[in-house]
Amino acid sequence: MKKITVIVVVCLLFIAGALYMRMSGNPSQSVPDQSASDMIVVGFSQVGAESDWRMANTKSMRETFTEARGYKLLFRDAQQKQSNQIEAIREFISQKVNYIILAPVMEEGWDPVLKEAKDAGIPFVIVDRMIKTSDESLYTSWVGSDFRKEGGTAMTWMEKNFASDKDLVIVHLQGSRGSSAQIGRTEGLQAGVSKNLGWKIVVRDSGDFTQVKGKEVMARILKQYDKIDVLYCENDNMAFGAMEAMDEVGRTYGVKGEVTIISFDATHKGLEETLAGKINYNVECNPLHGPRVEQIIQLMENGNTPSKFAYVDEKAFDAASITKEDIDARSY
Repeated sequence: MKKITVIVVVCLLFIAGALYMRMSGNPSQSVPDQSASDMIVVGFSQVGAESDWRMANTKSMRETFTEARGYKLLFRDAQQKQSNQIEAIREFISQKVNYIILAPVMEEGWDPVLKEAKDAGIPFVIVDRMIKTSDESLYTSWVGSDFRKEGGTAMTWMEKNFASDKDLVIVHLQGSRGSSAQIGRTEGLQAGVSKNLGWKIVVRDSGDFTQVKGKEVMARILKQYDKIDVLYCENDNMAFGAMEAMDEVGRTYGVKGEVTIISFDATHKGLEETLAGKINYNVECNPLHGPRVEQIIQLMENGNTPSKFAYVDEKAFDAASITKEDIDARSY
């Protein structure tokens, strides 16, 4: 009984001490610099984390929309599912966020949930991939790359380097079907093939923008085709996977190999492989959209109307001319 009494007294003393410290102001407690009600609340629905590009895009958003900069970011990873993105957007609406940012899985199927956001008075910013909508007033602005132009840039390089080839065998690794990047880069390749009658796409398959799937698909293709002149990969990660598959069967590629590799994104690792001569040509797709989206939000905060479309200026890198300085100058 005495032991229990001692424990009770100790607990009461602890509680009393804590209350005293709270009332008198505990110097060890951190006081928020800014009230949560003063912050701009931003809900961001991201496709997933399927590639180096996507992770760099997420990092850019997280580094931009911080509490120190006056924002509260609600981040949701959709894990490649549109249904998860729609659920996240409805959650943002119910939480009455100030702005919604969407990096869409695919182009179609967004009108109903965008209308819900508009009815709730929440501005909607689309990043990276484009959407198809019957009413463009449902979103405020779009920021991203001209994927069709990227494909055209790759075709210009191919025409320069394979002008004399009358029988060009092409393997096409597509990204996630229905996404803007896949559609634009595929259209670019198709336009080039249509202009050059000696070019032939012998197989076209999707690697879903992932290294694992890129390797799996390429391993299957290598069993079917002994001759491959060009591998057109719609992103770096699929190219990395395809290179692994070729390594395992002794198929050579790159500047000194039998298979010419064209890739997209120009991530840090992708450019290192370009510098090493393993990727012949790499077309940039810049993922650092955080500051660009913030500019749009700040325009609206100041009562101004942002541009409907904001295309990012991008480069392309040839293994024959890329330098270490090109890579070191990049932050992703």
